[in-house]
Amino acid sequence: MPQPSKPASKPVRRPAFALGRRISTAEFLGIAGLVFAGLAILWTLVTEGGLIRALFLPSPLQVLARLGELWNSGQLMTDMGVSIYRITFGFIVSTIVAMPIGILIGSYRRWEAAIEPFVDFIRYMPVVAFVPLTILWAGTGDVQKLLIIFIGTFFQQVLLIMDNVKSVPRDFINLGRTLQMPQWRILQRIVLPSAWPAIWDSLRISLGWAWTWLVVAELVAATSGLGYRITTAQRFFQTDLIFGYLLILGLLGLATDQVMKWAGRKLFRYLDVR
Repeated sequence: MPQPSKPASKPVRRPAFALGRRISTAEFLGIAGLVFAGLAILWTLVTEGGLIRALFLPSPLQVLARLGELWNSGQLMTDMGVSIYRITFGFIVSTIVAMPIGILIGSYRRWEAAIEPFVDFIRYMPVVAFVPLTILWAGTGDVQKLLIIFIGTFFQQVLLIMDNVKSVPRDFINLGRTLQMPQWRILQRIVLPSAWPAIWDSLRISLGWAWTWLVVAELVAATSGLGYRITTAQRFFQTDLIFGYLLILGLLGLATDQVMKWAGRKLFRYLDVR
């Protein structure tokens, strides 16, 4: 006798905002694009409708027109090139110096006791307070800007990398000892590969801080760069120029952050990082 067929089960629909739910790259870009488009439309309506005076908030068309003038004159490219050079060189130097120190104090408690308290002590000193000192030490050239970037990122990087290394599970290290691997081998083959994804994220975060400190240095003592142009525009109440350069800074920061995220996905694709 044939058995009655069971009704087909309905597919379970997960809510749109379920915890941990992943979305496609196209959906991610679409949502991000809609947010930026909505803000641009709101900005246009507020300014073109006369709700806020152009002196306080210029319209997007004014800002784009000013950026077009600067692009045609070559000034925008020059300022961008100077700032990109400073941020790249300063961040690389800071990372090269901070990486071995962070790994060292994250791996050995005695080195942590010798170095970490001093690094933590300097970390709480405001970077802005070092600006006049760096001008005194290095003048107003590129070395001073690089020094500000170094001070603003180095101490943070050391502590972040230390925490990344210390977060490696002890069981991994004990496994290496069980296999009678030497200390340097455990560090090379077990600790560092386990910590690299977290270290990369820490570098991505500190790169954002580097942009902030670069602008601070250029705002106070500079003759070129994006921060310098903002300071010059402030003196003459050129708010369209200020907003234009702020947008450029935001786009450059967003671009470098996305490049770091993309590189992280490629380097550590076995983690399926998104």
